[in-house]
Amino acid sequence: MTDGVGPGGGEPPEDLTATEAGMWQAFRNGSVYDLSSGDTVVDDPHGGHPWGPERTVRARVVCWLLLDGPPALAGRVSSLKLVGVQISGALDLAGGTVVPYLEMRACRFERDVLLPEARFTTVRMVDCSIPRLEAARLHTEGDLHLPRCRFLGGIRLTDARIGTDLLLNQAIVHRDRSGRSIAADGMNVGQDLQAEMLESHGELSLRSATIGVSLSLRGARLVNPYTRLALNAPQLTVERSLYLTPAGVGAQARSGMTPARGTRIQRFECQGGVRLDDGRFGDAVDFEGARFVLTDEQELSLRRVQTPELRFLGERPARGKVVLSGAKVVNLMDRADSWPGPGRLHMGGFAYENLVPRGPFPLALRLRWVDAASAEYNPEPYERLAAVLRASGEDEDAREVLLAKQRRRRESLPPAAKLWGYAQDWTVAYGYRPGRAAVWMAVLWACGSLAFARFDHPPLKSGEHPAWNPPLFALDLLLPVIDLGQVGFWQLSGGWQWLSAAFVLLGWILATTVAAGATRTLRRT
Repeated sequence: MTDGVGPGGGEPPEDLTATEAGMWQAFRNGSVYDLSSGDTVVDDPHGGHPWGPERTVRARVVCWLLLDGPPALAGRVSSLKLVGVQISGALDLAGGTVVPYLEMRACRFERDVLLPEARFTTVRMVDCSIPRLEAARLHTEGDLHLPRCRFLGGIRLTDARIGTDLLLNQAIVHRDRSGRSIAADGMNVGQDLQAEMLESHGELSLRSATIGVSLSLRGARLVNPYTRLALNAPQLTVERSLYLTPAGVGAQARSGMTPARGTRIQRFECQGGVRLDDGRFGDAVDFEGARFVLTDEQELSLRRVQTPELRFLGERPARGKVVLSGAKVVNLMDRADSWPGPGRLHMGGFAYENLVPRGPFPLALRLRWVDAASAEYNPEPYERLAAVLRASGEDEDAREVLLAKQRRRRESLPPAAKLWGYAQDWTVAYGYRPGRAAVWMAVLWACGSLAFARFDHPPLKSGEHPAWNPPLFALDLLLPVIDLGQVGFWQLSGGWQWLSAAFVLLGWILATTVAAGATRTLRRT
């Protein structure tokens, strides 16, 4: 300001309006400057009721107070606290350093708020109507609070540095000209980013952002029918947890807390693709109760994500894909009805150490889950599941999984190999049920003993043969390596030759499949 007394004077500059002079005095006092009327309809900053000059101050006066305002009165701390005020013109603090505390509640901005490369201690704008917030490379020592604000042209916080918390609870943000609602690529938040019950109409972009504690999107609604992604956050780093979970609605609901019994619940809902590729999360990624509405081309992508716990407990997506390729988690907490069906789940290279099912998840459904992971045969998901089951002491279930792997592999083999696979399956279940070999041997031996006992076969050489023993002869045919001194001494003809050849062939099949199963067992141990 160029007119009026200097900073040390006791009177406001002469070119201030009466409303601005009152704001000037409140700034020096550090008191709240409240111009609300008491009528909730009139005072609604998002409504259509006009606010006259008695509630309007110029943006350049606000900027003057914040950048080079008068000193505080004795014993006071200067600060700008506005309630129910309309700011005309663009609030342009680009590149400035703002020392006074700034808080605006239920205010209305006629034009954009421009804060790129500005420095603040703490900024609080609560329930304000703002055409657009432009704050790339903004730096705050404390909080940036924007709860219940409405932004018609989006928010830009690219490479911003927020010292403590960023609050966007219940904010409504519409997209800008590039289709993004919130552009916060490379942003760094010292503590929590809370965007509970946020409404985002466009792409919420958090690429390479870093959150010092937790990122909460509880009860948020992300809608982007314009492009493929509603949440675009590759290489996101969250030191604690990411919450895409329900939020309690009502006075008794507390932010960040599990909703109390009887509290109305608003679930997290995302209409559009989600990209969390290469993310790092210190505690957990929580999808409990989440609802994803995807098109056939869209994905819930968690490629190469690393987190101690993944809570995949949301509603099953009706369309689209869930991609976990290369992800690494310690505990996988899931429900049987949360996973998509065949062709819509990809788990190549997905590593997990423990399964913590929520509710019934029998082995038959777990095998369907693995089958759905790839359209073509891939042994890795089966081997991972078997290793996890074996580590938890479920050896029988682990064998069932490996048997299912062999059966899935068989379907991709040529006809001859497929027939050999069926033979191994029917006889000893690829070696994973070796007890079957003993049963088959006993059955064949009993049948052969009865068959060969019906006739006495002449010897090949008189006087050079052992006594005819049908059970021992049948057993000698079945054992391909051991010689029991019966085969080769008796003259067989007709169907008996074919029968003995069949016994030799079956004996070799049983021995080979048992050997293959034993080899797999030795490899596992």
